Amino acid sequence: MLVISVTALFAPASPAQAASPYGTKAVAVAASKKGAPYVYGATGPREFDCSGLTLYAFRKAGRPLPRTADAQYESTQHISRSQRTPGDLVFFPNGGTMGHVGIYAGQDKIWHAPKPGTRVRLERIWTDSVHYSRAN
Repeated sequence: MLVISVTALFAPASPAQAASPYGTKAVAVAASKKGAPYVYGATGPREFDCSGLTLYAFRKAGRPLPRTADAQYESTQHISRSQRTPGDLVFFPNGGTMGHVGIYAGQDKIWHAPKPGTRVRLERIWTDSVHYSRAN
């Protein structure tokens, strides 16, 4: 006989598994910037670099972030891949720093401003060498 606890089925997620209250709005803000050109050092509202897009999206969502990818990583709650939810930040290390950042959109995709000559877009995460964090 299989016994399943109703409490376990409907218990709230632990804090590390609960989505950021800012995440859903940040995803929507980033999506609204689809097609905006990448410009190094730009923080919006019409041009962005990678951390400028995350800074802008989270500021509009009500959660200020620092300017750089490294500082954003250090100022947010680090989580595992299995805990990620839409609105979490996805960091791409480059040597000893975080070289790139995007906003997790679900289904292994991120909103990001990739590099000079490109535009803000939704793209599949192309590597397993990433770190996740949550801006609570």
